[in-house]
Amino acid sequence: MKKRLVVQGRLSDAQLAELNDLFEMDELSKTTKLDAPENLALLAQAHGIIGSGLAITPQLLDAAPNLEVIATVSVGYDNIPVDELTKRGIMLCNTPDVLTETTADTGFALIMATARRVVELAEWVKADKWQASIGPALFGSDVHGKTLGMVGFGRIGQAVARRGALGFGMQVLYSNASPKPDLENELGAQRHELNELLAEADFVCVTVPLTAETEHLIGAQQFALMKPSGIFINIARGKVVDESALIQALENGVIQAAGLDVFAQEPLAASSPLPKMSNVVALPHIGSATHETRDAMAQRAVDNIRLALQGERPISLVNEETYR
Repeated sequence: MKKRLVVQGRLSDAQLAELNDLFEMDELSKTTKLDAPENLALLAQAHGIIGSGLAITPQLLDAAPNLEVIATVSVGYDNIPVDELTKRGIMLCNTPDVLTETTADTGFALIMATARRVVELAEWVKADKWQASIGPALFGSDVHGKTLGMVGFGRIGQAVARRGALGFGMQVLYSNASPKPDLENELGAQRHELNELLAEADFVCVTVPLTAETEHLIGAQQFALMKPSGIFINIARGKVVDESALIQALENGVIQAAGLDVFAQEPLAASSPLPKMSNVVALPHIGSATHETRDAMAQRAVDNIRLALQGERPISLVNEETYR
């Protein structure tokens, strides 16, 4: 008898066909809550769940006694209780590696856009305000030769740093990471304590995962340490930053600008001042949002769940101790 999958979110027709050849499948709408009452009977039969933006709770797991594996189409899994899964012997798979370079592209795009005021000045041109050569009031800041401070130095942080060091001659500092001697040799990177990094960097780029320790890692005290000309970039998770403190820092000239792909609440509330501020570039969480990368992420999730349910080790397994 074939094992059974619950699928939520986007998979290509080819990926769905690949899974359908091996498993019985129940497809849910992206907007349907996984634990909605009408889905409880499906969960009761499910051996695997695959999808993006999965909200997993202990109560949902109680409704899925046969569950063996969850494959999320994402790197982050802060909305999934890993310890609870591990206790129940349920594998959790994610999709690192395949989105590293694309997300780093997004991070560096935000660095360039904020420094050179690309969005602000493009809107200025659209508004027919370009009547003469611009003056110093509309000048931006150089990126090349500046100091790039990486808060977090995992795969994505390293990829952003390579772009800065090798492409733009930037001095790279990093914190909130173990020593990386190979990268120090390759990029000339220097490991600093967070407060030192904030004080020295022209651009501060956050790439740490969201954990209990990193929630509100950057707040009013940290912004006060940055240069008034400093630019803050967040491509990690919105809750790593105290958003109210960021707004105040931008409004009061404590820092110059911010480039943000993530927010504490997504989508942003209409009342948020951030997207309306001229010194903010706000994106709708597009870090990995290219056709090529999203397809590769979905394929990694498909491969993970296929291998797990066939008794083999998944490619990207978060809780190793669940694999027998």
